[in-house]
Amino acid sequence: MTKTGSLLTHLKCAACGKLHSADQRRTVCEDENCRAILSAQYDFHSNTLTKEELRSRPATMWRYREFLPVLDAENIVTLGEGFTPILPLSRAEKTSGNERVFYKDESLNPTCSFKARGLSTAVSKAKELGVRETAIPTAGNAGGALAAYSARAGIKAHVYMPKLTPDAFKTETALFGAELREVDGNISDCGRLVNAEAAKRGWFDVSTLKEPYRLEGKKTMGYEIAEQFGWNVPDVILYPTGGGTGIIGIWKAFGELEQLGWIGAKRPRMVAVQSASCDGIHLAFQNGKTSSEFKDAGFTVANGLRVPKPYADKAILQVLCESGGNSVSVNDAEILAALREIAALEGSLWSPEGAALWHAFKVLSRSKWIADNETVLLLNTGSGYKYLENLFSEKT
Repeated sequence: MTKTGSLLTHLKCAACGKLHSADQRRTVCEDENCRAILSAQYDFHSNTLTKEELRSRPATMWRYREFLPVLDAENIVTLGEGFTPILPLSRAEKTSGNERVFYKDESLNPTCSFKARGLSTAVSKAKELGVRETAIPTAGNAGGALAAYSARAGIKAHVYMPKLTPDAFKTETALFGAELREVDGNISDCGRLVNAEAAKRGWFDVSTLKEPYRLEGKKTMGYEIAEQFGWNVPDVILYPTGGGTGIIGIWKAFGELEQLGWIGAKRPRMVAVQSASCDGIHLAFQNGKTSSEFKDAGFTVANGLRVPKPYADKAILQVLCESGGNSVSVNDAEILAALREIAALEGSLWSPEGAALWHAFKVLSRSKWIADNETVLLLNTGSGYKYLENLFSEKT
């Protein structure tokens, strides 16, 4: 065994606080009256790694291995994910009056999206725990990422995907050797099928936040943001919110970094951006609620945002409240206009989910919720190339 130096100690329920061991397969809290998400916990007091030592490590998310859950380095399943660049919106920002607007380009990850982070971590830990078959409901990118990392790990993947998903996602999933099942419905319908089949066949269900370790991969975006901003944080972060793992993970990362003494108490105001087709989080936040209602108005060009009711809706809303954040709902016409504007001005083809952030940023800037002198970061979560079918379909 080649130890990673991971400081993982146990898992903790985010709702009731019940502790769970991390040495066996876990999904959600075992308390039948709770069933909330589990969060990996670490012994940060025992950390000896310094910020300076990070500089000599490979530029991947596994540079933070002490704060990730894999104990044996031989179980790390990696394709080089993480440490994606943060770039200024050099020309587009001039149209907004704010010249401190940046984006983190997650499309440069393996399988062209931020999903590579979570699935690298989840598959690595699944391998460490002896899992032989995994299953996932997906709007597209997560399925392709699970298929890729499962292939590299020698694990069989079962992917359930809505029929309306663009063919590019289906093709990559099949090429990576996963068993693909197309479902006449949305991701919630896929989730119900995965839950039933996983229970019956003994597959490990890696649905969003129904296992603890995808969150750990996503949180590395927060570690990178702090490091890339010189161990500081932006004033505002906008995040496209479907299942919500990223926004929760980034917030978790900042808390951990403060425990390490690597950043101070300052936090960014977090903004959840949703498609008007599935904007239950937005509606709940704007109405002061602590949980969301099921909302699905059908097709959206940003298929990754078609999540009618996130499993972790309470945790997402808590992050927005704690950060003094906000939410914005964006319709398809606005998403497409933003995508074309960014492409023409910046030479970068964002995913529709990422493009929604540009429209949301302009809305919040016009209202002065974002001040002209504030540093703002947009998370482009994937590549627009996978969505060409949606961008030029009759629906759009």
